[in-house]
This record gives sequence, C-alpha cells and structure tokens, in this order.
Amino acid sequence: MSPTTAPLPPAEPDLPEALEPLAEAPPDLRGLELRERALREVDLSAQPAHDLRIVESRLDEVDLSDTEARGLALRDVRVGGGSWAGTNADSARLERVELRGVRLTGATFRDASLTDVSFVDCRIDLAGFRFCELLNVSFDACRLEEADFYEAKLGSVLFTGCDLTRASLAGATFTRSELRGCRLEAIGNPERLRGVRMTMADAVQAVDVLAAVVGIEIVEP
Repeated sequence: MSPTTAPLPPAEPDLPEALEPLAEAPPDLRGLELRERALREVDLSAQPAHDLRIVESRLDEVDLSDTEARGLALRDVRVGGGSWAGTNADSARLERVELRGVRLTGATFRDASLTDVSFVDCRIDLAGFRFCELLNVSFDACRLEEADFYEAKLGSVLFTGCDLTRASLAGATFTRSELRGCRLEAIGNPERLRGVRMTMADAVQAVDVLAAVVGIEIVEP
C-alpha cells in the first residue's frame, strides 16, 4: 500500500482591508446577504436565518446560538469567539472560513460542505457532521467529544491536539487525513480510521483503540 499523502492546509479567508461595522441585528435574517461587514457583539441568537449569506466579513463575539440557519453560506469569513451552540446549520456551505475560540456545542452540519475551513481552540462537543463533506479542513486544539461524523467524507483533514473521546465515525471515510496528539478513548467505529496518518508516538498512545480494530486483546505482562 502506498504512503498516505499529508493533508493540505486550509486556504485562509480573503478579506478586504476596510469593513463596514454592523452594530445591530437586522430585523430579518432569512435570505439576507451581509458583505464586507464587521459584526462585533451582535446577538443573532434563536432567530430564523435560513439561507443567510455572509461574505468577506468578520464576526467577533457574535451570538448565533440556537439559530435556525439551514442553508447558511459563509465565504471568506473570520469568526472570533461567540457562540454557535445548538445552531442548525444543516446544508450549510462554508468556504475559506476561520473559526477561533467559538463554542459550537450541539451545532449540526448535516449534509453541509466545509472547504478550506479551520477550527482553532473551539468547543465542538456533541456537534453533528452527519453526511458532511469536509475538504482541506483543520481542527486545532478542539473539543470534539461525542461529535457525530456518521457517513461523513473527510478529505485532507488534520486533527491536532483534539479530544475525540466517544466521537462516532460510523460510515465515515478518510482520505489524505492525519491525527496528531489526539485523544481517542472510546471512539466509535475506530476501523473507519483506516488510511489516516499518525506519528509513532500517537499510534503507541492509541494502541488499545488500534488493537481493537484488528481484534487484538491487550493483556498485562
């Protein structure tokens, strides 16, 4: 079997130098397009936001928690802090997006497409990526406990220093992907990790998980 190729880093968002501030939440987010805007400490939570489109913008400490945002589209966006907890982002399309320090507990991205997306120091526990397509995506120092990757397609995805305890990989497929320094205790369907890259130190650390894949029973000497 030929060596697995290392994942590609996500392309960074391309933002204009000047952004127009948006201080207040629009009255209706459904189908709205926000372009070249700077949103800071804006509360958009618990609103219908189907097909909301945000382009070439920055979101700092914005609250999108419990928002019904099916069909959400983000392109060339930086997100710093704030909450997407419980957000329904099913069928979302994210392209060249950076999320840093964002809480996404319980958010759902069913049937979503994530291309050139980076998650840095985010809490993504209990989140759902069912049937999601992830291409050139990185998870850095993220909490992904009990995240659900059922039937997800992960291409060129890098997990670094993440907690994947009890995450579900049922039906997931990995190509050109890598795990470094991650916790994999009680991960579901570990056989779906077939083909991923790991350092020798990480493989030794996860020997019980990897042994279970091939039916090896670990016993004390």
